[in-house]
Amino acid sequence: MYESCAKLVWRNLRRLGVPEPALEDAAQDVFLVVHRRLPEFEGRSSLRTWVFGIVLRVAARHRRKSRGAAGREVLAPRELMEALSAPGHESPFEQAVQHQATELLHQILDELDDERRALLIMVELEQTSVAEAAEALDLNLNTAYSRLRAARRAFEALVAQRLGKEKS
Repeated sequence: MYESCAKLVWRNLRRLGVPEPALEDAAQDVFLVVHRRLPEFEGRSSLRTWVFGIVLRVAARHRRKSRGAAGREVLAPRELMEALSAPGHESPFEQAVQHQATELLHQILDELDDERRALLIMVELEQTSVAEAAEALDLNLNTAYSRLRAARRAFEALVAQRLGKEKS
């Protein structure tokens, strides 16, 4: 279970606004919940969607907790983060560009409200169908499509703002 879901958990905890120093604890919390609740998994959704729902709840809890504990930061193991997200053999320049792009993505996602961010991550970044995302987020399908359009517009506006371009 860990091997099949570790990358999904780590990258989405960060995408959902868990501060880097809290990622290791948050990932451990996700897998504790998965272990405890796996017998309850009924297969009505995909395992990835089910795990993503757990990631959503754990991320929200860690964001709330980190607001009150901003001064008590512990560094997450960067080597583990890099190993889980490294796509392959890249030059140092390519790695630096990828790192900057990832940081920009995280900053922009942090500016979206939780609902839009979760829907955008599931559909656009994790390639989950809108129907599965709607089910995981407990939304009506038409509402999910409408919110996804709004999330895409908000994301594009934030990208344009960050890159110093005006969107017409």
